[in-house]
Amino acid sequence: MNPLVSPQWIANHPDSQRLVLLDASMAFQLPFPVQKDEENVIPGARRFDYDTQFCDTNNPLPHMMPSDIDFNQKAQQLGLNNDSIIVVYDNQGTLASPRAWWMFTAMGHQETYILDGGLTAWKEEGYGVVQHYSAQFEVGNFSGINRKGFVDADYIEAQIPNQTSLTIDARSQDRFLARVPEPREGVRSGHIPNSVCLPFMTLLDGYKMANTKVLNQVISEQVAKGKDEYLFSCGSGVTACIVLLAAHLCGYSNLSVYDGSWTEWGTSQRPISR
Repeated sequence: MNPLVSPQWIANHPDSQRLVLLDASMAFQLPFPVQKDEENVIPGARRFDYDTQFCDTNNPLPHMMPSDIDFNQKAQQLGLNNDSIIVVYDNQGTLASPRAWWMFTAMGHQETYILDGGLTAWKEEGYGVVQHYSAQFEVGNFSGINRKGFVDADYIEAQIPNQTSLTIDARSQDRFLARVPEPREGVRSGHIPNSVCLPFMTLLDGYKMANTKVLNQVISEQVAKGKDEYLFSCGSGVTACIVLLAAHLCGYSNLSVYDGSWTEWGTSQRPISR
C-alpha cells in the first residue's frame, strides 16, 4: 500500500483503536520555506523523538538508529504494539517524518504510514489541534528486527566499485560538487565516489511529496532501475529518507539508508570525489 495518507484517512479510519499518531518533528531546521508550528499537535499524538530518544545515545553522530533491543524497549514504553497502525507526521510538512517511517519499516512494521503534508496539511483541511501530547497509553508489545534498513560507512565504501549497487545523495548539487562549504564545521566538501545526486527538494510539491508521475520523471533521470540495491545518503540520514520514500513510491526495491551519511563520511579519511 502507498505509505502516504491524508488527514481525512486518519480522521475517518474505521480501526481507530489500533491507530497511533506519532509526532516525529525534529529540532534541526531543514532548508525549507514552510515554517514549523512548534505549538500545536494533532489530538491524541505521541512524541516520537529520534533526536534524543529513539537514537543511539552512545554515538556522537546525530540521530543514529539505535539497536533493536533499545528501539523495541522504547517503542513499548511509547505504547506501541505489533498490531498498531502507526502514522508519523512532522510540523513542517513531509520532511522529518519519512525518517521515522523508514525506522519502523526497517524494523519490519508493515502498517506504518506518513501523513503527507504533516501538521500543515492537517490544519489546512480544518482539523483541530491541541497543545499537548497524549499520555494515555499502556506499555506495548512492539518487537521488530532491523534487516539491513540502515548500513554503515564500511558497507558503503565496499560498494563503491560495485556496478550493481548505487548510492544516491539527497544533498543539493552545490554541496555534492563541492561548490559551497558544508554547513557543519570541519566536514569536507564533495561526495562519495560513483554516487549520484538527487536533491530531495526536487521530489516535493510544496510541503507534500510530488505525485508519482513527477517522481518517476525526476528519479529516472539519475537512477536506473535494475540495480541489486540502492543506498541513500544525505547530510545526517534524514532527507535521504525523503528520496528513499520517492524511490519506494516509484517501485524501486532493496533500499537502505547510510545512517552516518556525509556528517560521518566528510569527517573521515574515506575517499571523496568533487
